[in-house]
Amino acid sequence: MVLWHTFIHSLKLPSKQAMFKLNRTGMDMAVIYMLILIFLSSIPTAVHMLTSGTNEAGINIAFWLVYFFFIFYLPITVVVFLALTLLAYIGTLIAKLLNRKLKLSLLWKMSAYASTIPALAYTLYAFIFPLNLYIMWLMIAFIMIYLVKMITVYPKRKIKKPHPSHDR
Repeated sequence: MVLWHTFIHSLKLPSKQAMFKLNRTGMDMAVIYMLILIFLSSIPTAVHMLTSGTNEAGINIAFWLVYFFFIFYLPITVVVFLALTLLAYIGTLIAKLLNRKLKLSLLWKMSAYASTIPALAYTLYAFIFPLNLYIMWLMIAFIMIYLVKMITVYPKRKIKKPHPSHDR
């Protein structure tokens, strides 16, 4: 049930209410959510591999699943997690420039949740067309735009004024 609510709120981003509800989810839920999202996004590739003659040699389905997991899903998962981490680091720089106090972990979660719409769009696109590098760049741009919008929702840092008694 938590995953379903997370999914629904991810679709509502960058709304303030959805963002604050997603902030309350733990990092473990964000990681599980991303693993499931990456799995769903890899279904078109699995279907393409199965229907394109890759399985002509009559490979056992269990062996094929192990092959798919280690050769495709696992490396893609590592690449996606590294990309989200890079986007979150860029987000921390943007947050500093905009004078917002946000931590890397929060920005990573927000980047992960912002990737829901691009991942779903990619999944639909991949069933019809082959993977295109431009689509990947569009997905990254989409996530960055959402991330900047979410960063601007947070209030600016309060500037500490020196206490008058310290002027002496």
